[in-house]
Formats: sequence, structure tokens, C-alpha cells
Amino acid sequence: MENKILFEIVTPERLLMKEWVDEVTAPGSEGEFGVLPGHTPFLTTLKIGEISYRKDRETRYIAVSWGYVEVGPSKITILAETAEMAEEIDIKMAEEARARALAILAKDTEEKEFRKAEATLEKALVRMQVAGKITR
Repeated sequence: MENKILFEIVTPERLLMKEWVDEVTAPGSEGEFGVLPGHTPFLTTLKIGEISYRKDRETRYIAVSWGYVEVGPSKITILAETAEMAEEIDIKMAEEARARALAILAKDTEEKEFRKAEATLEKALVRMQVAGKITR
């Protein structure tokens, strides 16, 4: 399709989406990046964060965790550990995960458990942020 790029997100559980879109913005491990049709090919890693994409005049949001991104002139593929469309996110569950992570971080815990709680907190905050961008 002219002036569109094929955007695909895959997790270990499912193909989350495969659509022709106008633009994609994603949280790369080296910083946020945007992709338009005809982009120079590259491969990078993904960090916990928010993906946004524009299709026609509508912007949609996705919460994502670690993974890989492959960009080509006509296709962007994201292989992510987890990914959820904004409308799929259970805000109550995200708030509960946030509370559990904060409780662990408040304790004197081993470094491994502390790092895991930090990641859980970051994922919960991103999920809450992304879910808050839509009207329910």
C-alpha cells in the first residue's frame, strides 16, 4: 500500500496485530524512535514502554515490554515478551501489580528480587499510562 507501512507485533502467546499504518513510534533501548514508510532498515532492542501508531487520523496505543524490532522500508515487526492494546489492559490488575512491587521495593530485599520488583513496577506504570489514554 502506498504511503503505508505494515506493522506487526508478535508475542510468545499470539499475533497481537498486523495492519497497514501511517506511522509507528516505539521505545527502543537507546531511546524512542519513529518509523514512516520508506524508512532505512535497522534492527534494535525494545524496552518497557508505550508504542503508538497512527492509522488514517486515529492514534492507538500499546503497552509493551522487552523485545526486538526489525524495520524495513515497508514493514516493521516487533517481537515482544508482552504487548497489550490499551483497551485490553485491566487497570485494576495494573494498580495491584504496582502496589505489590512498591511493597517489595520498600523492604530490604536481595538485589535480584529488587530488580524484578523494579521491572514489575515499570510495567505496571506503563500499562496504567497506556490504558489511561483511551476513554472506556
